[in-house]
Amino acid sequence: MLKRLVPALTLCLLSLPAWSQVDAPAGVPAAPLAEAGATIPDGVEEVPQTVLVSGSRPGPGMWKVSKGDHVMWVFGTHSPLPNKMEWRSRGVEKVLANSQEYLKPPGAGFGVGWSGITALPFLIGIKKNPDGELKNLLPPDVYARWQPLKQRYFDNDDDVERERPSFIAGQLWSRALKQADLTGGSAILKTIDQMAEKHKVKVTNASVQFAIKDPAKAVREFKKSPMDDVPCLIKTIERLEGELDVMRARANAWAVGDIDDIRKLNYGERTACAQALSSSSLAKNQPEFKALEETATTAWVNAAEKALAANTSTFAVVSLKDIFDPKGVIATLQAKGYTVEPPK
Repeated sequence: MLKRLVPALTLCLLSLPAWSQVDAPAGVPAAPLAEAGATIPDGVEEVPQTVLVSGSRPGPGMWKVSKGDHVMWVFGTHSPLPNKMEWRSRGVEKVLANSQEYLKPPGAGFGVGWSGITALPFLIGIKKNPDGELKNLLPPDVYARWQPLKQRYFDNDDDVERERPSFIAGQLWSRALKQADLTGGSAILKTIDQMAEKHKVKVTNASVQFAIKDPAKAVREFKKSPMDDVPCLIKTIERLEGELDVMRARANAWAVGDIDDIRKLNYGERTACAQALSSSSLAKNQPEFKALEETATTAWVNAAEKALAANTSTFAVVSLKDIFDPKGVIATLQAKGYTVEPPK
């Protein structure tokens, strides 16, 4: 029981859906309602949809990071991906099997440890917004645009209006993803983990983890403290209205490995939803939050340099967004003098 409850506490505190990835919920996809077996609410206009690819697909080629005769092959992942796509992984498996080390993707997070059990009684109502109901927070025109989305994705459940905007945005993201016949892409990483185990390749996880100080107090303060997350929901609504097809285009570009199309897609900057975390009581009481991204980048780059120095061949996984980010881990390695070559 404890093993299930403590991760549940961590999830409630820190896996607020809209904060969990920089891309989400920006660019939220939406499938034609006919596909989801739903009727079209008033105010929601159907738009032509990019047809998602299916069947066996290779994904993109690998980036080559090198210094001298030591090479790190970087496979770019993406989320979401077409639900009916099967990843053709033979090329990646061959490179991984011939490498001495597998470097897992950059990452950072917080945990509560076993002391988190003391916070469980306070979890009831953690999603409730201390700032009041949504209709009093959103501008009138935005609230009017929210109504058909609530009908479409929440079956007009009024209870959702009493939740924090960031929680609403996260649910909007995941429900739209499901209706769009897209999946998060975690199966790709799971397959790579299985391949590394099969070929007995050394696995290095350079992600950083911090412990929440006094989880019970953190939960109590979070429940009563406001945060600047209204822009998060507004941005999600805007993307739902104006960029419904972008997510499908990205998913298809990854699936077929079309680097030219991938490069043309705008992956955007850090979203309002990611920035909302910095306004929460969690960030104010735990300064590690403010440097989370920088800390994660530094830890991964250090691990990559160590692997490149020790191995003739290293295999690594990095998200496409981070690969193309001018301040991301690959750009950082290039600035340090490593040669970076994109897939051909």
